[in-house]
Amino acid sequence: MEAEIATKGLDLRFTQFLILKRLAKLGPMGATELARSVELDGGAMTRQLDQLESRGYLRRCPHEQDRRALRIELTAEGNALWQQLTDCNGRVLKAAQRSLNASERRHLHDYLERVLHALRNKD
Repeated sequence: MEAEIATKGLDLRFTQFLILKRLAKLGPMGATELARSVELDGGAMTRQLDQLESRGYLRRCPHEQDRRALRIELTAEGNALWQQLTDCNGRVLKAAQRSLNASERRHLHDYLERVLHALRNKD
């Protein structure tokens, strides 16, 4: 993915791509929740957020119900960047599945959807 991103002339690491992807797909969220979703510890997440915020891709906003908490959200620039990256993401996924026929791809997607559903619904 990083190689694909580099072809667009962007200085963005894979972890930063994942952060942008989570925010684009799921909307604003707290830093702890975001860190968990991309498997980073608090310190590493803070560094990544600082870098992305300094580039204008995201912002930290006060939480509506909890004055002590912050919500992380994409800026207009972050949304525009995500739109550029969706093409990269699609090409990488297509290349990764190149050796699978259509039936195998459908089965793979079904398996992954079921695993994701099971992880999200732990009860």
